[in-house]
Amino acid sequence: MNGAGLTVRDLRVTFDGFTAVDGVDLDIHPGDLRFLIGPNGAGKTTLVDAVTGLVRATGSVRFDGQDLLGRPVQKIARAGIGRTFQTATVFEELTVLQNLDIAAGAGRNVWTMLRRRKDLPEPVVRALETTGLTDLRERPAGVLAHGQKQWLEIGMLLVQDVRLLLLDEPVAGMSHDEREATGALLQRISADRTVVVIEHDMDFMRSFARSVSVLHAGKVLSEGTVAEVQADTKVQEVYLGRAAEQGPATDPVPATPVAVAEEA
Repeated sequence: MNGAGLTVRDLRVTFDGFTAVDGVDLDIHPGDLRFLIGPNGAGKTTLVDAVTGLVRATGSVRFDGQDLLGRPVQKIARAGIGRTFQTATVFEELTVLQNLDIAAGAGRNVWTMLRRRKDLPEPVVRALETTGLTDLRERPAGVLAHGQKQWLEIGMLLVQDVRLLLLDEPVAGMSHDEREATGALLQRISADRTVVVIEHDMDFMRSFARSVSVLHAGKVLSEGTVAEVQADTKVQEVYLGRAAEQGPATDPVPATPVAVAEEA
C-alpha cells in the first residue's frame, strides 16, 4: 500500500468574516476512495484548497504523520499530495507522452523531456497503462476527448508518485461510458493510493464510493458508507428540502443528481 492517511481536525477557513469551513474533522484512511458531497456552498472545494495550501486555514491537517498547515503549496505537493481541478490542465499542444514525461521529469532539462526516447521511464509506462492511454501516447493532448484529458491529468499525478489524490468533480461533463471508465480508473488507483473525490453525481457516488462525507454549511453533516449516508434523515432533509420526519430513515438520496453547483 503506497497510500497514506489524511487526518483533519477543527479545520476552519474564513473569508472577510464568512466562515466557509467551520470546524471540520475528517479521518481518511490509506487506500480509501472517499467521496465528498454536499450542496452549493458546503465548503468542499475550500476544504481541499486548505489541505493543498491554496487558502489559509486554522486547525490541523496531517498526512502520513506530517503537519501540512502553513506549508507552501510546493512542499505539500512534494509530500505526496496532488489534486485536479474542474477543468483539466494539460499541455494541449504536446502529446500525451510529452505531458506525462514533463510531469515525471522534475530536475531534467526541457529538451531531454521532449525528445523521443526508445526507453520510457517505468512510471510513464505504468501511467499510460493505468489510464488506458497507451494507444494515444503520440496524440496531441488538445485533440483528446473530454474524459481522456481528465485521465491524462490523473496520469500526470501518478508519474509523480502522488500518494493522496484530491479530484474536483472528475466526471463533470462526461458521457455515461466515460463516467464508468473513470470510476474503474479510480478503483485501480485506490488499490495502492488514497483518493478523495468532490462530486455531485449521485449515481457515480453510489457506484464507486467506499466511504462518503456529506458537508453542509461548512460542517460535516454525515459520514459513513453509501447506505449509511443515504439512510441519514439529516442528509435527506438537505438534499430533498423536506423535514426529516416526513420520510422513513431508509429513504435514499434521490437516484438522479441534485441540481446544485459547486462553490467557487
